[in-house]
This record gives sequence, structure tokens and C-alpha cells, in this order.
Amino acid sequence: MLPAMLTLAHLASSSILSQPWNYQPRSLEKHTDSILGWVSFCPQSILNTPLRFLQLFFFSFVVSHRDLSLFVPSLTLPAFPQGWGRWRNTDYVHFISVLEETKKNHTPENKKKLRCFDFDFSHWPADFSWTEVSSPKHPKGGVSLLKPEPRLRGTADSFLHSVRTLPCHVIGFLIAHSFGRRMLYPGSVGLLQKAMRPMLQGGLAKLIEEYDGERNKLVACDGNEIDTMFVDRRKDGGPNGRTLVICCEGNAGFYEVGCMNTPLEGGYSVLGWNHPGFAGSTGVPFPQNEANAMDVVVQFAVHKLGFQLSDIVIYAWSIGGFTASWAVMSYPEIQSVVLDASFDDLLPLALKVMPESWRPLVQHTVRQYMNLNNAEQLVKYQGPVLLVRRTRDEIITTTHADDIMSNRGNNLLLRLLQFRYPKIMTDEGVRVVRQWLAASSPIEEASVYSGYEVDDDWCLSVLKSYQTDRDVSFPWSVGEDMTLEGRRQLALFLARKYMRNFESTHCTPLPAAEFHSPWRL
Repeated sequence: MLPAMLTLAHLASSSILSQPWNYQPRSLEKHTDSILGWVSFCPQSILNTPLRFLQLFFFSFVVSHRDLSLFVPSLTLPAFPQGWGRWRNTDYVHFISVLEETKKNHTPENKKKLRCFDFDFSHWPADFSWTEVSSPKHPKGGVSLLKPEPRLRGTADSFLHSVRTLPCHVIGFLIAHSFGRRMLYPGSVGLLQKAMRPMLQGGLAKLIEEYDGERNKLVACDGNEIDTMFVDRRKDGGPNGRTLVICCEGNAGFYEVGCMNTPLEGGYSVLGWNHPGFAGSTGVPFPQNEANAMDVVVQFAVHKLGFQLSDIVIYAWSIGGFTASWAVMSYPEIQSVVLDASFDDLLPLALKVMPESWRPLVQHTVRQYMNLNNAEQLVKYQGPVLLVRRTRDEIITTTHADDIMSNRGNNLLLRLLQFRYPKIMTDEGVRVVRQWLAASSPIEEASVYSGYEVDDDWCLSVLKSYQTDRDVSFPWSVGEDMTLEGRRQLALFLARKYMRNFESTHCTPLPAAEFHSPWRL
């Protein structure tokens, strides 16, 4: 099928175009494009079936133009005049010639020419596949995920339990694969993407024109095609250019207009990617597909872009914390991870928006099909972590935005500290950290900190001494022979090192000045 050409974007280093401009279809193509666009949103049983029947009478044909083959689609009746209109448009013929040449010879020069065009990404040639570095005999279903622990039951009891819970399994499956998945990832809904298309096109053009971004298509182990954007700052010679920040977007975020801008403004090399089913990426964003996509992105960064894992920082916003925590759990050599406005577990947030009477069904559905267990994955990572908490977050709170103690970022911090420093984070340690988390302003936060007379130099020396003497992985036993006062100081010191507050709501872009490297001893 002929790809739709949306825009042409100018590259400063390209000799093809002198300035950016939008592709203008001629009258015949313009009208048939409108008809086909309307057909694509109609229920298939009402309209598409009779039109597809007409396909029997309108087969695809090939016309030659200067040794160029144009394949004209015949999925619906109006496709014939659409193809004819494009064939007579010299701009479109030039675009097709570049596309076909790139598919035949996928050289850097041809790819650079293709980058000047924005078109249906399904026609973009694949730049990297997981099979280039992995065995084709991949585990069934893709990369490994942490699974909920099964309940221990006897054989007979297990069979009877399965029979009794069968309706719950069926309903849960239907919920997850219908409105549940779309509620969790609204960015995968076609109508929303259609409404955002002008914004996405503008963001894509900016990344290519202003940052010399390189768009790439990656093929994950489940067959999904992942749309990515890479900005290389290594050649600029800046202090951050040799560090690659891989960005994981939110549930309605796209790399074209998402959190890539934060590390870009900080001078980092940046790799953004879209969730399965978002914009140019194919598939659906279930946890397994998300992890598969993240895996091929990391593999691409290492084996194609030439970064070491120790040069990679994972930066995630909101629901992107799932793929970020999966990445650092699966690739522990990654330098560090920054989680912005993220949460510990999806279940409390799902229960918040569903009726109380649905609790057993929601629990089953989340754990079985949408188990975004960020904290469980994060504690398996030994490297530096920074959590950014939005003080007026209205999305990941379980009550309301003004109740900062219902922010699930608190639970993520406590879970991480309790795992890494269990002798410090006893009941008293948890209590003083909760008191610090409950502070409603920077002044009150500082008051709590000074109220316990925290000596930063002493805390740092204690932790460094423990690290030097033992050189062990987490969890640490530091604090087991310490006074209550000492453990309180360490608990508050560690909480402030692992979490920073940002006075904002959930969806405000994080300024570059707030993007910090995580603390390390």
C-alpha cells in the first residue's frame, strides 16, 4: 500500500530541500484521502465489508515511471483515484523514489535523505532487530517479568478454586483487553492520536531540524515495531554528551512532545521511544509488550549506537517507571535511574477509580494482566536512584492532590529504603521519614530535618565507612548497633538523598534545572 506523506522536514545538512514545507495533495488525492480516512473509522460490519467485496474487481496494479514501481492499493474503491493522484504528483514521486532506494540499499546516506520526509511509519524500513544480538530461540512470550507469587493449594482444592473463579478470569480478561487497557494507556487510542497529530508532527520536525535527531525503527522479540528518536551529543564535546538518557514516557506521552526535552536541554545524548500502539509503534501496551520494547531499545543503544551500559541513564515519567525499573532490574550495569512522578504499584491507583464492590475483580485483573509492580522491580537494582515527587500531584495520589501523604511516590521511597537499609528503616525510622514526607512546604521540610539535628557530614562518614569496610551489595546492615538518635538521622539523610520535591502538578514538564544525577557514595 502506498504510504501517506504528511510533511517534508528540512535538515540543515541536506541538499534535498531548502526549507520545511507541508506536502500538498492535489484535488483528486485530497478528496479520496478524506473518504478513505472516514472509511477507516467506520465499523467494518457496516461499511468496510461491501467495499472490500469490490476489491475483487479492482486488483492492485503496477505502473512504471522512470524505473520506479508504484504499488497502488485496492483495499477500497476510492484507493484507485488516490494512487492515480499521487502518481501524477512530482513531489510524491520523488518521495517514493527515495523510500524505495532506501529499502533496497539501507545506507546512512539514503537514510539521511529519507529523514527529510514524514510519512506513514509502517513503511519505514527496519533499522535494528532483536535477532541481531539475541538467539531466535527466545523464551516464549518474550523477556522475563516478575510474576505474582501463586497461592499454595492442594490439588483438589486448586481445581475447585479454578472452577469457582473461572467467571472472574473471563471478566478480567475482557476488561483488560477492552476498556481497561485503553484507560491505563489512553495514548494508544486512535482518536486521541488523530487529534494530537499536528502537535506530534510539529514535535517530530523540531527534533529533526533543531536537534539533528535520527528516527529509527526497532523490531522487538514479539514482532512489534518500536518508533524511536536518537539525538547524539557526543560530537558536541559537552560534559554530558557522552551520557545517554533513555526516556520512558507516560501513559499519554509521546517522545515527539514528551520528557525528551528535559535531558536535551541539559546537553545529554537522548534516546526516546514510543510505547507499543503509540504513534509509529505497533502492538498494544501490555506489560509483556512494554518490557519487550524496552529490551530492544537498550540493545539498540548498546549494539548499534555504541554506548556502554555504564554510560546509560534511564529517565522515566509517570507510568514509564514500569519499563524503567524493568530495565535497571534486567541490566544492573546501567549507570542510574531517575523516576519522575512515578508510583510503587498500580493496584492502589486502580482501586481508587473503581467501585469498592469491584475490589476482588480489580485485584485479579491488575495482578493477572496489568501488574505494574515498579517497587518490586526497583529493589532488585543496586545502582543510584533518584525519585522526583510532585508536591501537587493529582494523578498518583489515592485521595486528592492536597493530600501529599497519599502520593504513591512516598511508598516507592519507603519500599526502596526499607530494602536497602533495613536496620535503619525500623518502625522509628519509617516514622520520621513519614513526618518529613508530610511536610507541606520546603520550609516545613527543612524544619523537620533540623528538628532531628541531622549532621550530614556524620551520616556520610558512617555510610562511607560501612561501604569501605564491607563492599557488599544491598541490603546493608548499617545501623544495627547504633543509637535511636543515630538511626533517625541516617533515615532522614537517606530520604533526602533519594527523593527531591518538585513544586508542581503531575503533567508539568520537568525543567532541565530539576534533572539531577542520582546521589552516590
